[in-house]
Amino acid sequence: MSVICDRIVHSAWFQRAVIIAIVLAGILIGLETSPALMRDHGALLHLLDKTILAVFIIEIALKMAALWPRPWRFFAEGWNVFDFIIVAGCLVPAAGPSVAVLRLFRLLRVLRLITAVPRLQLLVGAMLRALPSMGYVAALLGMLFYVYAVMGVMFFGQNDPIHFGHLGKAMLTLFEVVTLEGWIEVMDIQRLGADMTPAWEELRALGAVPLSHPLFA
Repeated sequence: MSVICDRIVHSAWFQRAVIIAIVLAGILIGLETSPALMRDHGALLHLLDKTILAVFIIEIALKMAALWPRPWRFFAEGWNVFDFIIVAGCLVPAAGPSVAVLRLFRLLRVLRLITAVPRLQLLVGAMLRALPSMGYVAALLGMLFYVYAVMGVMFFGQNDPIHFGHLGKAMLTLFEVVTLEGWIEVMDIQRLGADMTPAWEELRALGAVPLSHPLFA
């Protein structure tokens, strides 16, 4: 019996079926965000969702049966534990506060695509192995932001106290510029002078810039 289950689990058609089920589960959870679809086809969507859940349960049962008489070896692999937790979470009764938890686990079923596609597992594994080095990358970026923020206060603080009035504002401005948010306004203020930009008068009218600022002397 275990030999038959092992052949089924490692067959190409079975793996493709699991991938299709995971993709369909992701599509269904997206469709359920539409009130109109839920009103008109809610029963059908729930039926399809239960069918896909049954496929996942059968998949785990077959994988454990393939390891018989030691089915607990299924939990020796981290990805199998990940799959089991997600599928088990989908079996939580949808009542009261557990509704949000159930929806979360149903959404996380999309991530099972990582366990179904070996190349995605390699990619995720590489990213996890690179995490320790990310701390040094963050430290380097933090130092660069700090240096450029200090330079911004020194060079542009007098002209543009809104964006470079002190170190905190300068670092926030640099972060906004890096995300390509509002960089044209920041550039125009430094290039033309704060008193030559239309936005400056609006900020003055709102009281964001004190009248005692040298530009208004």
